[in-house]
Amino acid sequence: MSQESELAFFTQLVRLGSLAATARELNLTPPAVSKRLAQLEQRLGVRLLNRTTRSISLTSEGEVYLFNAQRILGEIEEMERQVSSSRAEPRGLLRVNAPLGFGRTHVGPAISSFLRRFPDVEVQLQLSDRPVNLPDDAIDVAIRFGELPDSRLIARRIAANRRRLCAAPAYLEARGRPQAPKDLLQHNCIVLRQNDAAFGVWRLSRGKSSESVKVHGSLSTNDGEVALNWALDGHGILMRAEWNLAGHLRSGRLVEVLGDYETPPADIYAVYLERLNLSAKVSCFVEHLREFFQRHADGPGDSLAAWQ
Repeated sequence: MSQESELAFFTQLVRLGSLAATARELNLTPPAVSKRLAQLEQRLGVRLLNRTTRSISLTSEGEVYLFNAQRILGEIEEMERQVSSSRAEPRGLLRVNAPLGFGRTHVGPAISSFLRRFPDVEVQLQLSDRPVNLPDDAIDVAIRFGELPDSRLIARRIAANRRRLCAAPAYLEARGRPQAPKDLLQHNCIVLRQNDAAFGVWRLSRGKSSESVKVHGSLSTNDGEVALNWALDGHGILMRAEWNLAGHLRSGRLVEVLGDYETPPADIYAVYLERLNLSAKVSCFVEHLREFFQRHADGPGDSLAAWQ
């Protein structure tokens, strides 16, 4: 008898509440059921049930075995459901979380396009200024930027991205362009407080050298859209992801500075729990995001020369 069969047998025995009822359900004799239970207990080396002629009750070891048996059988059932539906047309509720600005500008339109292709999916989009904790929150897919330290999650990169420093032409005409990271100390920098990053510390590197600059300015916020509008109004230098800046850099309303320096990674990922890896709605949505950002979204251009 396989271990899976033993788990199913034991959970059924407890559910039915007696050896006789289990025997009828399995089309066996009561002695055969009693023998099967005894063999299971002998293999484990513990007693799982206290039994009389009319009733059974769980021992403490039996309670532990039952709890884990139900969990394991449930996971097997979910895995088989996902595998059998992995080629099926996606349907059902899909819960998505994304950062505020990027979610409004890019994820919202991508979801609109997704629903035209897969009308049987219902999408709930939650926008927030802090990343959600996937194991604890009712979210299927989260859109995140940068490095992802949690190894329990699956992360699929849906678009390349980097952070860039920029300012309005009027600001640079009045204050000059910084030539090195240390020059930022002489500028009004618009500080964006996001997640748990050190407040107002900008890290820039070139080649093997790297430096962190504690910037200062008269404006700070936790909302990227507000910070972007301040930069467009000429209030200072802003560090922001290029997907949020692309259109303004192309139009010339913003100009990149210190473009030959690298900033911390900000690639865009779709993140979800490993158990959803075979879910049709999740896999189709992630692939749709990748295609949408490559072909339709107003993302970064191929040439950076026009931005500088």
